[in-house]
Amino acid sequence: MDRKKIVLIGAGSAVFTKGLIADFIQSDFGTWEIALCDINPVILASVERLARKMVAVKHMEERIHITASVDRTELLPGADFVVTTIAVGGRHAWEQDVLIPRKYGIYQPVGDSIMPGGIARAQRMIPAMVAIAKDVERLCPNAFFFNYSNPMTSIVTAVRKATNVKMVGLCHGVIYGERYLARMLGVDVSRITTIGAGLNHLTFLYDIRVDGQDAKPRLREIVAQQRADAEKNGHVYNFFNSQLDDTEIPHFMDNPLSWELFERYGALPAVVDRHASEFFPERFPHGQFYTRTLGVDAFPIEEVIARGEKTYQEMLSQGEDDVKIDEKLFARAEGEHEQLVEMIRSLLLDERKTFSVNIPNEGAVKGLPDDAVLEIPGVACGIGFCPMHLTGFSDELKGIIARRLAPVTLTVSAALNGDPDMWAEAMLLDGAVTDIKVAKQLVADFMAEYRDCLPQYFD
Repeated sequence: MDRKKIVLIGAGSAVFTKGLIADFIQSDFGTWEIALCDINPVILASVERLARKMVAVKHMEERIHITASVDRTELLPGADFVVTTIAVGGRHAWEQDVLIPRKYGIYQPVGDSIMPGGIARAQRMIPAMVAIAKDVERLCPNAFFFNYSNPMTSIVTAVRKATNVKMVGLCHGVIYGERYLARMLGVDVSRITTIGAGLNHLTFLYDIRVDGQDAKPRLREIVAQQRADAEKNGHVYNFFNSQLDDTEIPHFMDNPLSWELFERYGALPAVVDRHASEFFPERFPHGQFYTRTLGVDAFPIEEVIARGEKTYQEMLSQGEDDVKIDEKLFARAEGEHEQLVEMIRSLLLDERKTFSVNIPNEGAVKGLPDDAVLEIPGVACGIGFCPMHLTGFSDELKGIIARRLAPVTLTVSAALNGDPDMWAEAMLLDGAVTDIKVAKQLVADFMAEYRDCLPQYFD
């Protein structure tokens, strides 16, 4: 195989870059140019040093060539793969996505997909992502284009609407969901298989198996036993980030919404409550989430951002010239980068492996629009990702997904056209805001906060 080229736009991402380079080093798959791009020259220089050190320590200079530039147009020509991990406005803007709505009694634990915070994030992200896609269309039109940035559904929808680029959205949510289930069931994750469909951050795993056998009866038994134990002995809620951090058997009461949905619909949201709760704001007025408040002491946003900043600084420190590289960087790490090298291999060699991807429905789930971007199983083959035709996804679950799809169209339209009235309408349709005056005031607050990140509204 001739040397292939992958361009990573947003190379300053805290975990992604080092994880991806480690995966390429360990994969022993072909020769590569890994081109790093970030608009911050200081951060880019540090990440480039780290990448070169990682390659040098493992004596991979002949197989992996590192290049870098703050100008993506210098790197895109000749690219076989393009990956975006950008966050317009950075962590400060992300925090404000959550804090500004609190002034109006609207509480979010994440703010990167839907509700006012996610819709505001889309207004910042979509113009930048469309601009990148147009450069891809012009400079490397045959490249596979993967996006990891949020809000995933709105970004992929907007790019496919505004350009001819067939962007594919990738997320590790289903991977984490399977690991969560493996811990719940007390089995190795290699024994777990699932089928899931829905939207990014609301993908319902509706077929769950261990060694090919239906695991849902056993999950119901575990939940029943845990409920009986909690009624007898009580339970202290763990609402920080139980999905990602627990190594012991998870307790259903730490993700109560997800298990209520499982018991009612026979399907579990892959990323459980931290994300799933945002898709049901009507259930949690003023953010009241069982015994806590969303984003405050249930999945507190400040702690999530602080942890991300800590990881980010640790990564940058590894790039310093006088710092000896930590061998832990080469361990098989969890994160967004997972499976990307495997996907690339399947695409290049037409291996036809199946992955969870965000692509247009195109009839995969009957009863939902063909052009709706869903998170569904896709087969990675020589022509790209082909959606799997799914059976068994209930009408009730389709109804939930259809309802959450509705605000996406207005969100994308507002972002592409710079229409503040449409932005307000998107928030009303989303359902977390029920007063048009509040919606318009939120738009005004967001626009004042993010003026430099909203060229479509101010230029």
